[in-house]
Amino acid sequence: MKTTLNWEGKMAFNGMNPSGHELRMDAAPEVGGENSGSRPMEVLLQSVAGCTAIDIVSILAKMRLEPSLFQTEVEGERAEEHPKRFTKLNIHYILEGDLPEDKVVRAISLSKDKYCSVSHTLNAEITATYSLNGAERKPVE
Repeated sequence: MKTTLNWEGKMAFNGMNPSGHELRMDAAPEVGGENSGSRPMEVLLQSVAGCTAIDIVSILAKMRLEPSLFQTEVEGERAEEHPKRFTKLNIHYILEGDLPEDKVVRAISLSKDKYCSVSHTLNAEITATYSLNGAERKPVE
């Protein structure tokens, strides 16, 4: 896999990924950017959310289950010192539909512990919670 970033001036870069989609990244004005694109660390959080969400939808589909609603929220804590990496991530899944809770937990666990290549690439403590059909948040062990 290979991607290319082209400098567009100041702190802005446009990238083309192998699947042919463009991504623009930029820095905040206070560090010389113009806020014309996502920050790289924001893209990384969205990548974790996307990777694990795709896993879970795929696993649920194999169980012949489909949520009527599915949202993923990822919160990251960063180190105070450079390189200011993510030290902790909490991924919260919000699902609705006719979904057996044990199957939802199994799908989340498989993504978290085995399949999500993005989260496994990071050196961060990762916790997961979920809520099903509006119920209170529950941890995934």
